[in-house]
Amino acid sequence: MTSITMTPIATTADLEVLCKDLASAEFLTVDTEFMREQTYYPNLCLIQVAGPEHEATIDPLSPQLDLKPFWELMAAPDQVKVFHAARQDLEIFHILGGLIPRPVFDTQVAAMVCGFGDQISYVNLVRSISGAELDKSSRFTDWSKRPLSDKQLQYAIGDVTHLRDVYRRLSAQLTKTGRESWLNEEMATLTDPATYQQDPELAWQRLKLKVKNRRALAVLMSLAAWRERAAQKQNVPRQRIMRDDALYDIANQSPRTTADLGGLRSLPDGFSRSSRAKDIVAAVEEGLARDMANVPALRQGQPLTAEATATLELLKVLLKAAAARHGVAPRMIADASDLEELARHAEPDTPALKGWRRELFGADALSLKRGELALTLKDGDVVVMKVS
Repeated sequence: MTSITMTPIATTADLEVLCKDLASAEFLTVDTEFMREQTYYPNLCLIQVAGPEHEATIDPLSPQLDLKPFWELMAAPDQVKVFHAARQDLEIFHILGGLIPRPVFDTQVAAMVCGFGDQISYVNLVRSISGAELDKSSRFTDWSKRPLSDKQLQYAIGDVTHLRDVYRRLSAQLTKTGRESWLNEEMATLTDPATYQQDPELAWQRLKLKVKNRRALAVLMSLAAWRERAAQKQNVPRQRIMRDDALYDIANQSPRTTADLGGLRSLPDGFSRSSRAKDIVAAVEEGLARDMANVPALRQGQPLTAEATATLELLKVLLKAAAARHGVAPRMIADASDLEELARHAEPDTPALKGWRRELFGADALSLKRGELALTLKDGDVVVMKVS
């Protein structure tokens, strides 16, 4: 009989009992509720966890609770930890618990491998697999307020109880189709600590690089690092320190004095006299002094040639045909940047040309570019034909 604990566990002693009960479970389904709108680091407000026979919620905000037993449970190597769209949950566990659970099974990624579409939501996946309709009205409530309502807790526990059926179905389908290794490749990246690095020197990689030249990119790299350090130190969102469009403006104009900042439309009146103005100018100087050998070449925003544009359109068709033929979401095989790299370069270093993706699509993509394959229609379906 299933054991349901609706009242959140709020003491270390009760958490130890729960974790002991779950220690022998074949798999665990896990989810979290957190707040991040006003902070840089996520504020973990609730943990939901379930095994085949137990489910419970855990209150990490309780002063009588130490999460050590839970972290030990997550570190156990013999249990599959099942999440849906796991990245943010794993980031929280990495920050707060100093660990990344392994092995991990992400049902959103597994659903893409099994042909349920691109980044399917939990609600739609549950509906497709079990027919259940979930009430998501509590999703954006304030999870930091205590006490939590019965409606909130009912919503929260549903995120791990229905996940059990989703996991069983997708796991069985992966085994049947022999695609477990495909998922394992994705989980290797998801559980790599490097995925969750918060190194300020790498913060520029999240930006769209709306800069006019490499020198401006060098400045943007320093500005992004400055903003990241400030956001971490103050525990506020990056945009609270400075908006992206202001970073781009400063990088392109490269003001050398605080007075020069006063001429930028992206900055508020009086900013040049603020305490941050000197920090900005220092970051600009640091960027201008960078060794250009360590600044990557700009690619974003460069238009494709006419030939590459035509190639890109053919690759899109080929991708859709391959995805339909194998029952995999197209984005799981290759995204827009992968296709553009394939259109620009002979054989670029892109995931689409590695592992199972190369077998399904990448090898044909290269053959198509070499003129060894042609695309045609048969009964309304795209057919790939060899060219003699």
